[in-house]
Amino acid sequence: MADAPIRLLIADDHPIVRDGIRGMFTGDPAFEVLGEAADGAQAVALARALNPDVILMDLRMPRMDGVTAIKELARLGIAARVLVLTTYDTDRDVLPAIEAGATGYLLKDTGRDELAQAVRTAARGEAVLSPSVATRLLGQVRAPADPLSARELEVLRLIAEGATNREAAARLFISEATVKSHVLHIYAKLGVNDRAAAVATAFRRGLLVLDDDR
Repeated sequence: MADAPIRLLIADDHPIVRDGIRGMFTGDPAFEVLGEAADGAQAVALARALNPDVILMDLRMPRMDGVTAIKELARLGIAARVLVLTTYDTDRDVLPAIEAGATGYLLKDTGRDELAQAVRTAARGEAVLSPSVATRLLGQVRAPADPLSARELEVLRLIAEGATNREAAARLFISEATVKSHVLHIYAKLGVNDRAAAVATAFRRGLLVLDDDR
């Protein structure tokens, strides 16, 4: 008895891209395309209704982006494997998608045979990454983190507590301009652009810990 086909859901906001992806799998009995979604919210709704094995997920879509959709699929306990298929391989795209639970990450210049093999791999629950993405992630692991100074950690702790720059300056007995300088250095070292992301990244990296005694 032949193996059941791998059931696919395609999520991309460009109709021509969806048509192209569908065309790659049409006629191959190893795959069955169940449906197409034009945004993350529709992808989640169709995943709940159709129960696909693998979702080919774009990242930058209207209404709900791909990373948010991946998180929502996990929250709902939907077992489909998510294989990101996108144009972007920057840190701001790759890392959130992987952390959200994507099984694989490929770029849209991936060839037909490579994509088909990647879907098979993802369906087995095994990770699959395009070479450029794998290199980027490996670089993240190998690159030594630029450590925060003791003063930067103090500023970061105050930010986590909700202190403004002015409040942090008063508590540390330094000028507000100096606090702003420390904040910019913190952003650069953590690779973030705002206070919320700085705090979240610091907790994730273990630079800040929750104090249960407070």
